[in-house]
Amino acid sequence: MNVLWYYVIGFILIWIIALLFRDQLKIDVKGPLLMRKTKRMRGFIDKIANLSPRFWKWVTNIGLPVGVFFMAFMVFSLVSSLQTLFQAPQVALILPGVDLPGQPIKIPLLEGIIALATVMIVHEFGHGIIARVEGVRIKSIGVLLLAILPGAFVEPDEEEVIKVSRLSRLRIYVAGSIFNLGLAALCLIILIGLSLLAAPAFEADGMEIDRVVPKSPAEGFLKEGMIIQSINGNPTSRADQYIEIINQIKIGDTVSFQTNQGIFNIKAGKSPNNVSKAYIGIGLVNHLVLKKEVSKPLGDQLPYAIFPVMELLRWIYVLNLLVGAFNLLPMKPLDGGLIFEELLRYKLSESKVRAVANPISLILVIIIIVSVVYGTGRGIMMLF
Repeated sequence: MNVLWYYVIGFILIWIIALLFRDQLKIDVKGPLLMRKTKRMRGFIDKIANLSPRFWKWVTNIGLPVGVFFMAFMVFSLVSSLQTLFQAPQVALILPGVDLPGQPIKIPLLEGIIALATVMIVHEFGHGIIARVEGVRIKSIGVLLLAILPGAFVEPDEEEVIKVSRLSRLRIYVAGSIFNLGLAALCLIILIGLSLLAAPAFEADGMEIDRVVPKSPAEGFLKEGMIIQSINGNPTSRADQYIEIINQIKIGDTVSFQTNQGIFNIKAGKSPNNVSKAYIGIGLVNHLVLKKEVSKPLGDQLPYAIFPVMELLRWIYVLNLLVGAFNLLPMKPLDGGLIFEELLRYKLSESKVRAVANPISLILVIIIIVSVVYGTGRGIMMLF
């Protein structure tokens, strides 16, 4: 069964339980929104905030120009994506473990769930920590489910937020994304360090298949874990060799894959994202083997333990970067929308702020909805 069905069944069960036992579980049901609030963890947030209030202010002061940069960059990227909106949408609903035709990446189930948890926890605790640094009371902490979209929240006292200075509000608004981007940067630094540590111990030995797209020409022939040794008789020990060969293939060509599990002949199809390009439907990574001089003192298994750690760090980095940057788009209810309006208030009246911010927010919302519905919906339809 496709993992997508497990999500469907899981969300249906969550909604049934929430509706039947809302009082016992203290769940608020408001239309398509499920929410459970608690006052726990507020003391923990206070402790973190009080460790060094000056440091946290310094972090968010630096974070403000960083946030504005990502705000502009994300708007530029989203507007630029309009030219390929109905070919290769840049915004899609990607669920861990779910692989859809035309989807740019596949997030592993376990690593993806852990990484998404870090995104939500770090983001909301970031808001909470800076709110306490600025003297704003935390009313509650909780989790939510908007139809099928899970989330978490830290709820500051809105009346107290209004009373603090504009700079303090900007720090609170930008904190979540800056904490996400900070975690992404930390993971990237660790990944680079681990890569430098592992590089001398391993050498490439072909390309390994780590993804076979459902309903693609490769499905039923190639499998995850296979090692491609050559294509049409040409060696493919490196990624650049594979790309060079694939770029020469035309739609309808029969492509011969020599693998460690035999030879497979596959007819190239049309790419879901570009009907003029040939398409096989696999994702590849370097297949690395341990050098003999390393395996003798350390054994054949221990050095490989570094790869699961690197894989988890990679997805924590990717998701925190993507979600942190996306959240800075200048549209409500995202933090970027609050930041954008607060910046406009430095020079404009409230009526003019709404006149500028609301149309921009609406346009961005429409682009994102169309991208998600078309990109994700099209991928789901291709499964049937």
